[in-house]
Amino acid sequence: MEKSVIYPGTFDPITNGHLDIIQRALRIFDQVVVAVAVNLEKDPLFTGSERKEIIVQATRHLRNVRVDSFDSLLVDYVRGQETNVVLRGLRAISDFEYEFQMVLMNRKLDETMETVFMMPSQDYSYLSSRLVKDIAIHGGPVEAFVPPNVEKRLREKLRSLNLNRK
Repeated sequence: MEKSVIYPGTFDPITNGHLDIIQRALRIFDQVVVAVAVNLEKDPLFTGSERKEIIVQATRHLRNVRVDSFDSLLVDYVRGQETNVVLRGLRAISDFEYEFQMVLMNRKLDETMETVFMMPSQDYSYLSSRLVKDIAIHGGPVEAFVPPNVEKRLREKLRSLNLNRK
């Protein structure tokens, strides 16, 4: 029996830290479903369909990765999938506090949902999409933090929005 895991997030944009988690999860699970959260409250730089497309390109070298999106509560999305396991990355203690609260709430909403936590490689433990966007907006180098297709799309998006300050 194949076991899948859902890796939800905004992925605005996907970083090498996210890819590290996906690759390591593939050692444990048969399939990783990268589920792009379409949450308009977060005011993402990229649209949901752009994020999906970028992730498909960034993960095309990986077998058994599927990219999907959702605009509902995570528990509702999970109920519609063939797994009840969710993967979350933890970088720091502050992440744990937030994630712990979310796990307890999700468990209250659906007691069958399970969450697995993975920490990224120490090379990426400081990395976040927000930091990558801030660096890119100010003209800094982001090549070490994101795959090449993401760096290209990020620069194009910032230019189109006149946000690149360099």
